[in-house]
Amino acid sequence: MHCLSFSATSRNEFRNVLILDHLNINHERGRHDLLKSFYFDFLQCGIDPRKAENYEQGSKTLWANIGAQQFHLPEGKPNAQVLDGEIRLYYDPKAYDKMVKAAEDMKDLNIMKDTKFAVSKMSEMEMLVFDCWGSRFRIISSDKEKDIRGLQKNIDDFDTLGNDMDLQIFTPTNANIAGIGRFYEQILDTPVIIGEDNCVVSMGPCQTLTFTRGDDASFDRDMHVDLRDEPENNPSDKKYYQSNYGPHISLYVRDIRSTFKRAEELGIAYVNPRFKRRAYTEDEVVKDCMFRFLDIVDPLNIEDGVILSLEHEVRSVLKADGSLYKSCPFVEAPAGCVI
Repeated sequence: MHCLSFSATSRNEFRNVLILDHLNINHERGRHDLLKSFYFDFLQCGIDPRKAENYEQGSKTLWANIGAQQFHLPEGKPNAQVLDGEIRLYYDPKAYDKMVKAAEDMKDLNIMKDTKFAVSKMSEMEMLVFDCWGSRFRIISSDKEKDIRGLQKNIDDFDTLGNDMDLQIFTPTNANIAGIGRFYEQILDTPVIIGEDNCVVSMGPCQTLTFTRGDDASFDRDMHVDLRDEPENNPSDKKYYQSNYGPHISLYVRDIRSTFKRAEELGIAYVNPRFKRRAYTEDEVVKDCMFRFLDIVDPLNIEDGVILSLEHEVRSVLKADGSLYKSCPFVEAPAGCVI
């Protein structure tokens, strides 16, 4: 599977959005054994050194790296989250052959029994894999290469077997797919391809975020969020927000100020009290190199309300002083980045 061409909608393959850098999804508390077996032994992700102590102690959050991308894997309270969508991971043909064998070996491990781990061969080039808790992964044989702009650092300089990651997110059956496309094109300033039942969003030169109508009648606009009232985490002098314990995605943009202003004007800027970094204002966005939004709204039909809620962490490549933000995987800032 090659990079999608967006030439029909833009002179460039990508504009403001540069990379989809991580998916944050909770694992089952107390089951680092399953987490390590799936992400590190099976998927051959790298162990991020910033979470090495947690890895050794067998508790709290782990970060699993694949090329320039990451999985952020906090402990659940206590349950794991199951993504209503599909995580697509790309391996070169030789590495894919190793994955096929590894999948068969995993099925025979005692640790995987009584879990939801399952493997189905879809073709000579694709496997469908369900993790220990039921999240859906598609393992793909591909000539996609690792991002030449930079990679995540791993313990012992481990070279991850996988090269790249795309995401597919399911929506309610009646979702306004065209409105989702307009949201990303106008607010995130990124090219999109809109079909009848899906919307493909450019996440930089070689990644996509795809929204697809789900076929489950129970799906609704809140299917990807877990909102909780935590007044103790809300400063009394700031706007009150519910904490979201649902999955979130993180992406880097060229122009954090303009992106935040568009989100703020649409009324969707969000602060998650669950996290320490909380950007309420433009100055705080620049200082923290990030802001969040939760709701996807059609800019042409705001009165119709929220189409879908999915937390996004929008990050700046650059810090306030113009230097590279420490967590950005790039070796240097791509052309056109501003602060």
